[in-house]
Amino acid sequence: MGEEKAKSAGVWTTVKPLVNAGASGMLATCVIQPVDMIKGLSAGLLRQATYRTLPGAIGASVGSPVDLALIRMQADATLPAAQRRNYTNAFHALYRITADEGVLALWKGVGPTVVRATALTMGMLASYDQSVEFFKDTLGFSGASTLVGASAVFGFFGSACSLPFDYVKTQIQKMQPDASGK
Repeated sequence: MGEEKAKSAGVWTTVKPLVNAGASGMLATCVIQPVDMIKGLSAGLLRQATYRTLPGAIGASVGSPVDLALIRMQADATLPAAQRRNYTNAFHALYRITADEGVLALWKGVGPTVVRATALTMGMLASYDQSVEFFKDTLGFSGASTLVGASAVFGFFGSACSLPFDYVKTQIQKMQPDASGK
């Protein structure tokens, strides 16, 4: 019995950072959601649950269908009423995309999605340590001030590095098949 308890504690130790990352991303989405009303909450939460619980390119690949649903839900609201699909939630969007375009359509734009995630991570990692050092050593900040300042800087650089890829990814994911299915 003690061995089983030790194994389950080992599993929890392994998955705990992934669960924490997913939960924190979902909490952030709930806080931001009222500000960003055109995005679907269900799609945003599902996206955070898939993206944040898996590292980098793996998370972007696995989460790409949910990201597609989020983009499609956003775009749907901007279409003329006759062209809207009127998605009710992320699961409905995923179902409709699969039914209308096939299962492989769920990974439309996966290449730019992976490149975007990589560029975002690269921009954040490349700037965070330098920012902490700058705020501590050059400006003499400490504790929370350093954390907030460095977070703002790495958030800016992560966004700046990923924005071109985000634009391409979004344009590809918003595309709808024409009458011939292309």
